[in-house]
Amino acid sequence: MRKIALVTGASRGIGRGIALQLAREGWNVCVNYIQQREAAEVVAAQIRSIGQNAMAYQADVADGEAVNAMVRAVEAQLGPVTLAVNNAGISGQGLFQDTSDEVWDRHMAVNLGGARNVIRAVLPHMLSEKSGCIVNISSIWGLRGASCEVAYACSKAAVIGLTRSLALELAPSGIRVNCVAPGCIDTDMVQVLGDETRSMLIEETPLGRLGTPEDIAHAVAFFASDKASFLTGQVLTADGGFIG
Repeated sequence: MRKIALVTGASRGIGRGIALQLAREGWNVCVNYIQQREAAEVVAAQIRSIGQNAMAYQADVADGEAVNAMVRAVEAQLGPVTLAVNNAGISGQGLFQDTSDEVWDRHMAVNLGGARNVIRAVLPHMLSEKSGCIVNISSIWGLRGASCEVAYACSKAAVIGLTRSLALELAPSGIRVNCVAPGCIDTDMVQVLGDETRSMLIEETPLGRLGTPEDIAHAVAFFASDKASFLTGQVLTADGGFIG
């Protein structure tokens, strides 16, 4: 089986870490991005330097037609997608009563709808081959809930529901669906909160540090490997003990 991975939101942060780790483990990778073309091209070049094929492709995962076009492009350039990693996501803070319809809908469209669009686009080939792997990126806030991030937490909780339900539906076809729920990871999403909040999050994490993109990348690579061949419908919480 050719190892062709599509990683959404892979120009930076967790997605970049996932794309590079998969390349180290023998995957050819499509680096999806929405705005940061230069950064995505750098990631693709780094993957090629590892010795794997790579391409960068711009698409808003909330746009189903754009996702379909991306998957067709990957099939033409790299081959049919055998691993889909739904990492692209947005977050934001604010009181629930101040959350506009636009903000709410955008969180659902990207964080949940994006995963749906990607899975729907790659499934036909996986079903025909009776094999394939899907890894969704949720969040500990999708398990625990998050004050002042209700839209984000709800969308990430829905990703867990998608994972568990789809795993049951696709298991007879030999397709595995799993989920990684990161804790506080040292990326732009945390750094933008400021040093005081960052220090507080470190204090609240039993292991005494923030996670790294590589920590999440290793978890994703495990789910994508033959070592996880009997695992489906699982949610792996990678949070340094934050929620226990």
